[in-house]
Amino acid sequence: MSADPTAIAAARQVLAHLGVTLTDLQSHTSGPATLPTVAEYLPRVIAAAGPGARRTYGTYWQRMAAAWGDRPLNAVAATDVEAMKQQMTATARSRRNSRNGRHAGEHVIAAARAFYSRAIADGLIDVSASPAHRVAKPRRLPSTRRALTPQGLEEINAVARTSGNDVFLDALLLRLHTETACRRGGALALRLVDLDRTNGLVRLTEKNGTVRWQPITLDLAEHLYEHANTRGAVQPTDRLLRYRNGQPISSRRYDHLWKRIGERMPWVAAQGISTHWLRHTTLTWVERHFGYGIARAYAGHTDSPGSSTTTYIKADLNDVAAALSAMTGQPHPLAVTRETSAAPATRIPASP
Repeated sequence: MSADPTAIAAARQVLAHLGVTLTDLQSHTSGPATLPTVAEYLPRVIAAAGPGARRTYGTYWQRMAAAWGDRPLNAVAATDVEAMKQQMTATARSRRNSRNGRHAGEHVIAAARAFYSRAIADGLIDVSASPAHRVAKPRRLPSTRRALTPQGLEEINAVARTSGNDVFLDALLLRLHTETACRRGGALALRLVDLDRTNGLVRLTEKNGTVRWQPITLDLAEHLYEHANTRGAVQPTDRLLRYRNGQPISSRRYDHLWKRIGERMPWVAAQGISTHWLRHTTLTWVERHFGYGIARAYAGHTDSPGSSTTTYIKADLNDVAAALSAMTGQPHPLAVTRETSAAPATRIPASP
Protein backbone atom coordinates (compact mmCIF):
# COMPACT_ATOMS: atom_id res chain seq x y z
CA MET A 1 0.00 0.00 0.00
CA SER A 2 1.53 3.30 -1.11
CA ALA A 3 1.62 6.27 1.25
CA ASP A 4 -0.72 9.20 0.71
CA PRO A 5 1.25 11.95 -1.08
CA THR A 6 -0.70 14.57 0.86
CA ALA A 7 0.29 12.97 4.19
CA ILE A 8 3.94 12.78 3.10
CA ALA A 9 3.93 16.46 2.14
CA ALA A 10 2.37 17.39 5.47
CA ALA A 11 4.97 15.32 7.35
CA ARG A 12 7.78 17.01 5.45
CA GLN A 13 6.41 20.42 6.40
CA VAL A 14 6.31 19.43 10.07
CA LEU A 15 9.88 18.16 9.95
CA ALA A 16 11.05 21.32 8.20
CA HIS A 17 9.35 23.43 10.85
CA LEU A 18 11.15 21.43 13.59
CA GLY A 19 14.50 21.66 11.79
CA VAL A 20 14.76 17.87 11.52
CA THR A 21 15.75 15.94 8.39
CA LEU A 22 15.04 12.35 7.39
CA THR A 23 18.74 11.62 7.88
CA ASP A 24 18.50 12.82 11.47
CA LEU A 25 15.59 10.49 12.11
CA GLN A 26 17.33 7.53 10.52
CA SER A 27 20.57 8.03 12.46
CA HIS A 28 18.66 8.47 15.71
CA THR A 29 16.51 5.40 15.32
CA SER A 30 19.16 3.10 13.98
CA GLY A 31 21.96 4.21 16.31
CA PRO A 32 25.39 2.59 16.12
CA ALA A 33 25.41 -0.70 14.24
CA THR A 34 26.85 -2.48 17.28
CA LEU A 35 27.74 -1.06 20.66
CA PRO A 36 31.13 -2.00 22.11
CA THR A 37 31.20 -4.35 25.05
CA VAL A 38 32.21 -3.17 28.49
CA ALA A 39 35.64 -4.81 28.09
CA GLU A 40 36.14 -3.25 24.65
CA TYR A 41 35.19 0.24 25.79
CA LEU A 42 37.06 0.28 29.11
CA PRO A 43 40.52 1.10 27.62
CA ARG A 44 39.05 4.26 26.10
CA VAL A 45 37.60 5.28 29.46
CA ILE A 46 40.92 4.68 31.22
CA ALA A 47 42.84 6.63 28.57
CA ALA A 48 40.55 9.64 29.00
CA ALA A 49 40.62 9.55 32.82
CA GLY A 50 42.99 11.58 34.94
CA PRO A 51 45.48 10.05 37.40
CA GLY A 52 43.14 10.58 40.34
CA ALA A 53 40.20 8.88 38.63
CA ARG A 54 42.37 5.95 37.54
CA ARG A 55 43.68 5.53 41.06
CA THR A 56 40.23 5.77 42.70
CA TYR A 57 38.11 3.91 40.16
CA GLY A 58 40.61 1.56 38.51
CA THR A 59 39.88 -1.41 40.77
CA TYR A 60 36.12 -1.03 40.29
CA TRP A 61 36.42 -0.65 36.52
CA GLN A 62 38.34 -3.92 36.40
CA ARG A 63 35.60 -5.56 38.47
CA MET A 64 33.04 -4.28 35.97
CA ALA A 65 35.07 -5.71 33.08
CA ALA A 66 35.35 -9.07 34.83
CA ALA A 67 31.62 -9.25 35.59
CA TRP A 68 30.14 -7.67 32.46
CA GLY A 69 33.02 -7.65 29.99
CA ASP A 70 31.24 -9.51 27.19
CA ARG A 71 28.04 -7.45 27.41
CA PRO A 72 27.32 -4.46 25.13
CA LEU A 73 27.08 -1.16 26.98
CA ASN A 74 23.29 -1.18 26.83
CA ALA A 75 23.01 -4.73 28.20
CA VAL A 76 23.97 -3.82 31.77
CA ALA A 77 21.00 -3.16 34.04
CA ALA A 78 20.67 -0.93 37.08
CA THR A 79 20.14 -4.10 39.09
CA ASP A 80 23.58 -5.32 38.02
CA VAL A 81 25.20 -2.13 39.31
CA GLU A 82 23.22 -2.34 42.55
CA ALA A 83 24.28 -5.99 43.02
CA MET A 84 27.94 -5.11 42.55
CA LYS A 85 27.59 -2.28 45.06
CA GLN A 86 26.16 -4.68 47.64
CA GLN A 87 28.89 -7.24 46.94
CA MET A 88 31.71 -4.72 47.30
CA THR A 89 30.20 -3.30 50.47
CA ALA A 90 29.98 -6.77 52.04
CA THR A 91 33.50 -7.84 51.06
CA ALA A 92 35.36 -4.55 51.58
CA ARG A 93 38.65 -4.89 53.40
CA SER A 94 38.52 -3.61 56.96
CA ARG A 95 40.84 -0.63 57.47
CA ARG A 96 41.55 1.73 60.35
CA ASN A 97 39.26 4.37 58.84
CA SER A 98 36.71 2.08 57.17
CA ARG A 99 32.97 2.66 57.54
CA ASN A 100 31.63 -0.91 57.21
CA GLY A 101 32.28 -0.97 53.47
CA ARG A 102 30.22 2.14 52.83
CA HIS A 103 33.00 3.88 50.92
CA ALA A 104 33.49 0.84 48.69
CA GLY A 105 29.80 0.84 47.79
CA GLU A 106 29.93 4.57 47.07
CA HIS A 107 32.98 4.12 44.85
CA VAL A 108 31.27 1.39 42.83
CA ILE A 109 28.46 3.77 41.89
CA ALA A 110 30.87 6.64 41.21
CA ALA A 111 33.09 4.43 39.02
CA ALA A 112 30.10 3.11 37.05
CA ARG A 113 28.79 6.65 36.56
CA ALA A 114 32.19 7.85 35.34
CA PHE A 115 32.30 4.92 32.91
CA TYR A 116 28.83 5.57 31.49
CA SER A 117 29.29 9.35 31.47
CA ARG A 118 32.09 8.81 28.97
CA ALA A 119 29.81 6.62 26.83
CA ILE A 120 27.15 9.36 26.93
CA ALA A 121 29.71 12.00 25.94
CA ASP A 122 30.80 9.81 23.02
CA GLY A 123 27.22 9.58 21.83
CA LEU A 124 27.04 5.81 22.26
CA ILE A 125 24.06 5.85 24.61
CA ASP A 126 21.50 8.39 25.84
CA VAL A 127 21.56 9.75 29.37
CA SER A 128 18.38 7.85 30.14
CA ALA A 129 20.06 4.58 29.12
CA SER A 130 22.82 4.75 31.75
CA PRO A 131 22.21 2.06 34.40
CA ALA A 132 24.69 3.67 36.79
CA HIS A 133 22.74 6.92 36.95
CA ARG A 134 19.59 5.06 37.96
CA VAL A 135 21.20 3.72 41.14
CA ALA A 136 21.30 6.03 44.16
CA LYS A 137 24.69 6.65 45.75
CA PRO A 138 24.91 5.99 49.49
CA ARG A 139 24.66 9.18 51.48
CA ARG A 140 28.12 10.22 52.64
CA LEU A 141 28.41 10.14 56.41
CA PRO A 142 29.98 13.06 58.29
CA SER A 143 33.73 12.69 58.68
CA THR A 144 35.02 11.50 62.04
CA ARG A 145 38.22 13.47 61.59
CA ARG A 146 38.83 16.41 63.90
CA ALA A 147 41.61 18.63 65.19
CA LEU A 148 44.08 16.99 67.55
CA THR A 149 44.75 18.52 70.94
CA PRO A 150 48.19 20.08 71.51
CA GLN A 151 49.00 17.23 73.89
CA GLY A 152 47.90 14.59 71.36
CA LEU A 153 49.96 16.21 68.61
CA GLU A 154 53.01 16.33 70.87
CA GLU A 155 52.63 12.66 71.83
CA ILE A 156 52.37 11.60 68.19
CA ASN A 157 55.52 13.54 67.31
CA ALA A 158 57.37 12.07 70.30
CA VAL A 159 56.62 8.50 69.20
CA ALA A 160 57.57 9.23 65.59
CA ARG A 161 60.91 10.67 66.72
CA THR A 162 61.83 7.82 69.04
CA SER A 163 60.84 4.70 67.10
CA GLY A 164 61.13 3.27 63.61
CA ASN A 165 64.01 2.86 61.20
CA ASP A 166 64.13 6.48 59.97
CA VAL A 167 63.08 8.89 62.70
CA PHE A 168 64.39 11.94 60.85
CA LEU A 169 62.19 11.23 57.82
CA ASP A 170 59.10 10.56 59.95
CA ALA A 171 59.57 13.69 62.06
CA LEU A 172 60.10 15.71 58.89
CA LEU A 173 56.88 14.34 57.37
CA LEU A 174 54.80 15.22 60.43
CA ARG A 175 56.27 18.70 60.64
CA LEU A 176 55.75 19.35 56.92
CA HIS A 177 52.07 18.36 57.11
CA THR A 178 51.50 20.30 60.32
CA GLU A 179 53.06 23.50 58.98
CA THR A 180 51.45 23.39 55.53
CA ALA A 181 48.22 21.41 56.14
CA CYS A 182 49.01 19.72 52.81
CA ARG A 183 47.65 16.38 51.68
CA ARG A 184 49.77 13.26 51.26
CA GLY A 185 49.75 13.65 47.50
CA GLY A 186 51.10 17.19 47.79
CA ALA A 187 54.02 16.06 49.94
CA LEU A 188 54.84 13.06 47.75
CA ALA A 189 54.91 15.25 44.62
CA LEU A 190 57.42 17.75 46.03
CA ARG A 191 60.58 18.16 43.95
CA LEU A 192 63.82 19.97 44.61
CA VAL A 193 62.67 22.82 42.34
CA ASP A 194 59.53 23.23 44.48
CA LEU A 195 61.55 24.38 47.51
CA ASP A 196 62.26 28.12 47.94
CA ARG A 197 64.65 28.35 50.89
CA THR A 198 65.07 32.12 50.66
CA ASN A 199 61.39 32.98 51.03
CA GLY A 200 60.34 29.94 53.05
CA LEU A 201 57.97 28.40 50.49
CA VAL A 202 57.09 25.05 48.97
CA ARG A 203 55.12 24.64 45.77
CA LEU A 204 52.31 22.15 46.33
CA THR A 205 50.61 20.23 43.52
CA GLU A 206 47.45 18.65 44.90
CA LYS A 207 43.90 17.61 44.00
CA ASN A 208 42.69 18.30 40.46
CA GLY A 209 46.14 19.55 39.48
CA THR A 210 45.93 22.69 41.63
CA VAL A 211 49.27 24.38 42.28
CA ARG A 212 50.06 26.88 44.99
CA TRP A 213 53.02 28.24 46.95
CA GLN A 214 52.67 27.52 50.66
CA PRO A 215 54.75 29.22 53.39
CA ILE A 216 56.94 27.10 55.65
CA THR A 217 59.38 28.16 58.34
CA LEU A 218 62.93 28.87 57.21
CA ASP A 219 64.06 26.21 59.66
CA LEU A 220 61.92 23.56 57.96
CA ALA A 221 63.07 24.75 54.54
CA GLU A 222 66.70 24.16 55.51
CA HIS A 223 65.93 20.74 56.97
CA LEU A 224 64.10 19.74 53.78
CA TYR A 225 67.03 20.86 51.64
CA GLU A 226 69.56 19.05 53.83
CA HIS A 227 67.41 15.91 53.77
CA ALA A 228 67.08 15.94 49.97
CA ASN A 229 70.73 16.82 49.39
CA THR A 230 72.14 14.06 51.61
CA ARG A 231 69.82 11.45 50.09
CA GLY A 232 70.64 11.96 46.46
CA ALA A 233 68.34 14.69 45.13
CA VAL A 234 70.45 16.54 42.54
CA GLN A 235 68.33 17.48 39.54
CA PRO A 236 65.59 20.12 39.93
CA THR A 237 62.92 17.52 39.16
CA ASP A 238 64.22 14.99 41.70
CA ARG A 239 61.78 14.13 44.46
CA LEU A 240 62.36 15.92 47.75
CA LEU A 241 61.37 13.25 50.30
CA ARG A 242 63.53 10.12 50.18
CA TYR A 243 64.38 6.90 51.97
CA ARG A 244 67.87 6.29 53.32
CA ASN A 245 68.73 4.36 50.14
CA GLY A 246 67.98 7.45 48.04
CA GLN A 247 64.70 6.23 46.56
CA PRO A 248 61.70 8.61 46.69
CA ILE A 249 59.20 7.67 49.38
CA SER A 250 55.75 6.37 48.53
CA SER A 251 52.42 6.38 50.34
CA ARG A 252 53.49 3.17 52.06
CA ARG A 253 55.74 5.21 54.34
CA TYR A 254 52.67 6.93 55.75
CA ASP A 255 50.91 3.59 56.25
CA HIS A 256 53.88 2.18 58.16
CA LEU A 257 54.26 5.37 60.20
CA TRP A 258 50.69 5.41 61.47
CA LYS A 259 50.66 1.67 62.04
CA ARG A 260 53.73 2.01 64.26
CA ILE A 261 52.31 4.98 66.13
CA GLY A 262 49.01 3.14 66.64
CA GLU A 263 50.81 0.12 68.08
CA ARG A 264 52.45 2.32 70.70
CA MET A 265 49.42 4.53 71.36
CA PRO A 266 46.17 2.53 71.20
CA TRP A 267 43.99 5.65 71.06
CA VAL A 268 45.57 6.57 67.71
CA ALA A 269 44.65 3.18 66.24
CA ALA A 270 41.19 3.16 67.83
CA GLN A 271 40.24 6.53 66.31
CA GLY A 272 41.84 5.81 62.95
CA ILE A 273 44.05 8.88 63.12
CA SER A 274 45.97 9.55 59.93
CA THR A 275 47.95 12.28 58.19
CA HIS A 276 44.75 14.08 57.20
CA TRP A 277 44.03 14.75 60.87
CA LEU A 278 47.06 17.05 60.86
CA ARG A 279 45.36 19.09 58.14
CA HIS A 280 42.27 19.39 60.33
CA THR A 281 44.43 20.38 63.30
CA THR A 282 46.28 23.17 61.54
CA LEU A 283 43.31 24.59 59.67
CA THR A 284 41.15 24.59 62.80
CA TRP A 285 43.82 26.55 64.66
CA VAL A 286 44.17 29.05 61.83
CA GLU A 287 40.40 29.54 61.55
CA ARG A 288 40.01 30.09 65.29
CA HIS A 289 42.79 32.67 65.48
CA PHE A 290 42.81 34.31 62.03
CA GLY A 291 39.33 33.75 60.63
CA TYR A 292 37.69 31.85 57.83
CA GLY A 293 39.23 33.76 54.92
CA ILE A 294 42.82 33.05 55.91
CA ALA A 295 42.01 29.44 56.84
CA ARG A 296 40.50 28.98 53.40
CA ALA A 297 43.63 30.30 51.72
CA TYR A 298 45.82 28.22 54.03
CA ALA A 299 43.95 25.11 52.90
CA GLY A 300 44.33 25.99 49.22
CA HIS A 301 40.56 26.42 48.78
CA THR A 302 40.68 29.90 47.29
CA ASP A 303 39.39 28.73 43.91
CA SER A 304 36.65 26.43 45.20
CA PRO A 305 33.00 27.48 45.02
CA GLY A 306 31.64 29.31 48.02
CA SER A 307 29.35 32.06 49.06
CA SER A 308 29.64 35.45 47.40
CA THR A 309 31.27 36.74 50.58
CA THR A 310 34.45 34.83 49.74
CA THR A 311 35.01 37.27 46.87
CA TYR A 312 35.71 40.00 49.41
CA ILE A 313 37.63 38.10 52.08
CA LYS A 314 40.36 36.55 49.98
CA ALA A 315 43.63 36.16 51.83
CA ASP A 316 47.03 36.27 50.16
CA LEU A 317 50.39 34.61 50.70
CA ASN A 318 51.42 37.21 53.26
CA ASP A 319 48.34 36.50 55.39
CA VAL A 320 49.06 32.79 55.32
CA ALA A 321 52.69 33.44 56.27
CA ALA A 322 51.54 35.56 59.21
CA ALA A 323 49.32 32.75 60.46
CA LEU A 324 52.19 30.27 60.11
CA SER A 325 54.51 32.60 62.01
CA ALA A 326 52.04 32.95 64.88
CA MET A 327 51.41 29.21 65.02
CA THR A 328 55.09 28.20 65.04
CA GLY A 329 56.47 31.18 66.95
CA GLN A 330 59.08 31.68 64.21
CA PRO A 331 59.39 34.80 62.04
CA HIS A 332 58.70 34.49 58.34
CA PRO A 333 60.03 36.82 55.62
CA LEU A 334 56.62 37.13 53.95
CA ALA A 335 54.51 37.61 57.07
CA VAL A 336 52.49 40.83 57.19
CA THR A 337 52.35 42.86 60.40
CA ARG A 338 48.88 42.65 61.92
CA GLU A 339 47.40 43.44 65.27
CA THR A 340 45.99 40.16 66.50
CA SER A 341 45.14 38.54 69.77
CA ALA A 342 46.24 35.18 68.44
CA ALA A 343 48.52 33.33 70.78
CA PRO A 344 50.14 30.08 69.71
CA ALA A 345 48.04 27.16 70.95
CA THR A 346 50.92 24.77 70.38
CA ARG A 347 54.44 24.81 69.09
CA ILE A 348 55.25 22.57 66.18
CA PRO A 349 58.13 20.33 67.25
CA ALA A 350 61.41 21.14 65.56
CA SER A 351 63.02 18.57 63.30
CA PRO A 352 65.68 16.39 64.94
